[in-house]
Amino acid sequence: MFHHSKELQYEVRVEEPDPEFAKMLQQAIGGVEGEMRVALQYMFQAFAVPKKKHQFRTMLMETAAEELGHIEMLATAVAKNLEGASEKDRDRAREDPIIATMMDSGQPRQALSAGLHAMPVDSNGVPFSGNYVVASGNMAADMYANVMAESTGRLLATRLWEMTDDPGMKDMLSYLIARDTMHQNQWRVVLEECFEEPMPIPGSFPQEEENQKYNYAFMSTFCGESEDPEQPWTQGESPDGKGEFSFLSEQPRGGTADLEAVIEEMHNEVN
Repeated sequence: MFHHSKELQYEVRVEEPDPEFAKMLQQAIGGVEGEMRVALQYMFQAFAVPKKKHQFRTMLMETAAEELGHIEMLATAVAKNLEGASEKDRDRAREDPIIATMMDSGQPRQALSAGLHAMPVDSNGVPFSGNYVVASGNMAADMYANVMAESTGRLLATRLWEMTDDPGMKDMLSYLIARDTMHQNQWRVVLEECFEEPMPIPGSFPQEEENQKYNYAFMSTFCGESEDPEQPWTQGESPDGKGEFSFLSEQPRGGTADLEAVIEEMHNEVN
């Protein structure tokens, strides 16, 4: 069940509308680093949490709902950055300076399909894809994905903060950056405090069944043999405490890929 309030989660103020910045803000809505991604990611992760882990489901759903509020804030910011011309001017299409700017910046659909409002697309106008969402059913794997999502989301927000001089936009982005800081730490707490042995994932697979020669070996892919660079990932104990890193100067080699005869029904016509 969801509830909605007409009040925004945080104030969205635009002092100098900027259509170009509105286009850039779209990345924070429908881009791979955007709020639509994390809102749906946390929601679908929550759907997979079993009853006995209800506290994790609650946390994921609460954060997903918060991210929905961020989408609303950013959509409002896009619309406010596209405001400024009269209705009469907007109806005159190309003569409208805002619409003309959107046309020139390569995003005519912002005007043509959305009437100068936000869309579920990225800054290039590419529609949001559910393929961005990571919800594996393995909570440890999902937490790593969540840290990455919040890291790239915070990186995007800081870049947007640097790209605007509007005090209201900087204030809104400062809030979003702060929330990304919290969420990065939130997911790390789940990983570090709630999983005794989070690596390797999945922990339920018996490690004795994996190839013991290669499970902690850094493999060089240079042509010809190369020397051990003697780095932390080629020597010493592994982070999971279950092995010792080593260095392989070449790959195992498996011979040629001897394929069977061509399947006639596929019409591949290989001579």
